[in-house]
Amino acid sequence: MSAKTELNKVAKDLVVSMEYELTVDGEILDATEAGDPIDFIQGYENIIAGLEKAVEGMSVGDSKEVLVKAAEAYGEYDADGFVEVPKAELPEDIPMEVGIEISVTNDDGEEMTAFIEEVSVDTITLNFNHPLAGKDLTFKVKIVAIREATAEELEHGHVHFDDCECGEDCTCSGGECDCGNH
Repeated sequence: MSAKTELNKVAKDLVVSMEYELTVDGEILDATEAGDPIDFIQGYENIIAGLEKAVEGMSVGDSKEVLVKAAEAYGEYDADGFVEVPKAELPEDIPMEVGIEISVTNDDGEEMTAFIEEVSVDTITLNFNHPLAGKDLTFKVKIVAIREATAEELEHGHVHFDDCECGEDCTCSGGECDCGNH
């Protein structure tokens, strides 16, 4: 495959710049600002699986509307994804308000995101479902640029920007970088 072909179509290991608008049931939930696309490395799960599959093979300038089913977005809604926790087990600095997003560590040491679903006198109920779990998502996407990823970006699994301070001491993990620019 020639270099021109490689950079002409969205493919694994390439950095893609994409504008998008996300709607659920006709309501716009998120969108990029004009001239400020998102950047991701194709094939590295930087974006939801269904959207990543849908943009594969698109060229710069291509636009399309994509329906991503819940299973390939944020998963199906899990009715068992709720846990009641005694307030005393949580740090005091967490606001005990419905809807607040918190980070918790499970028994295996994995960090997980939960949302406060209910607050009672002695306990709170945490919801481990993503707010868009169980929902089909409609994206309007436009590919605005494609470039080769650097070796460092491929190693870290995400796009680096000009002001990124990733280096030998980088603590990148799980597609996130501690420098706060991703």
